[in-house]
Amino acid sequence: MRLGRRAFIAAIAAGGLAAAYLVLSRSSTWERNGGTGGPEKLEVNELVTGLEIPWSIAFLSGDEALVTERPGRVRLVDLGTGRSEVLATVQVSHVGEGGLLGCEVVKPGPRVVLYRTVTSGGSLVNVVTSYDDLTLKDGVDLLGPIEGSSVHDGGRVRLGPDGNLYVTTGDARRPELAQRLDSMAGKVLRIRPDGSPPGDNPFPGSPVYSLGHRNPQGLAWSPKHKRLFATEHGPTGEFGAFAHDELNLIVPGGNYGWPLAIGRAGDPRFIDPVLESGSETWAPSGCDFLTSPDPPELSGCLLFAALRGSALHAVRFDGDELSPVEHFTTLRGTYGRLRDVRQGPDGAIYVLTSNRDGRGTPRTGDDKVLVLGTRR
Repeated sequence: MRLGRRAFIAAIAAGGLAAAYLVLSRSSTWERNGGTGGPEKLEVNELVTGLEIPWSIAFLSGDEALVTERPGRVRLVDLGTGRSEVLATVQVSHVGEGGLLGCEVVKPGPRVVLYRTVTSGGSLVNVVTSYDDLTLKDGVDLLGPIEGSSVHDGGRVRLGPDGNLYVTTGDARRPELAQRLDSMAGKVLRIRPDGSPPGDNPFPGSPVYSLGHRNPQGLAWSPKHKRLFATEHGPTGEFGAFAHDELNLIVPGGNYGWPLAIGRAGDPRFIDPVLESGSETWAPSGCDFLTSPDPPELSGCLLFAALRGSALHAVRFDGDELSPVEHFTTLRGTYGRLRDVRQGPDGAIYVLTSNRDGRGTPRTGDDKVLVLGTRR
């Protein structure tokens, strides 16, 4: 499906969409790109240490969260004390970037939804699996098999404000799949919690919500208009291109161009990102909007974790939540590679590091769950 600029705007209009923490002695400093004012200090606390490639955090309540580790472990974390325990180890094929990736909690229950890379018929595939309770036994696959690979597996699962599940998938190192509606690779998918496609999906009977993605890894909805944004990794040598990581405003049926368009291509057949990295590589992953007033410098911003860029990015939008008006970073280089960021029910910001994934340099205590802001 081709969606020009005019149709894009029309689609948007129609959618109308104190606990015992270890306080680090070193505080991070804001680095503002195009902003004004002097540096601000931001206190960061370590909540959990000694994790192995954590990928996603999801909240059971204001007191407890689940954290996935890529080798297949699901941990229960006490947000007050930082104590963690392994709830279960689920079957995955931990190959390259694959393994246990996204996690979301669906209530009541709670039900747990996981995004897993597994081996089927001698090939790597991805599946979205639902578990009825925290025993994580007898899971039911809601989606899959989705083409998988040792790289470009996407992996984010988020529950939308409409009660549906949204899933990001990578192109599985086969760029052409991103443009094919008969493949779930290179897409943002939308399903009901039972796995069926909602009746108002843009392609009847299909879970495909948007297409033309290379490797999207983050999903978040704006607080006022509930607009859906996704982070996406740009090329790392395909077709001689590099960088051009993206932040996209996702609309139903939107085509975001990969591999026919990269970054802000200005091609009327495709939707350009609202923000891209140009010649710099961010490798953006998990993202979330901060609705809490603490810290005030971040309030209202879309936050996204960056792996290669080793920073937490903050993007402030205009009143219509359509266009970025400010973009700045913090934690640059302080904690290494960052994989996920979520605002908890307590209002604090939780950030996962990813320094034991074979591409980072592990530091003392890695990998970690970091807390920014004050728990309420």
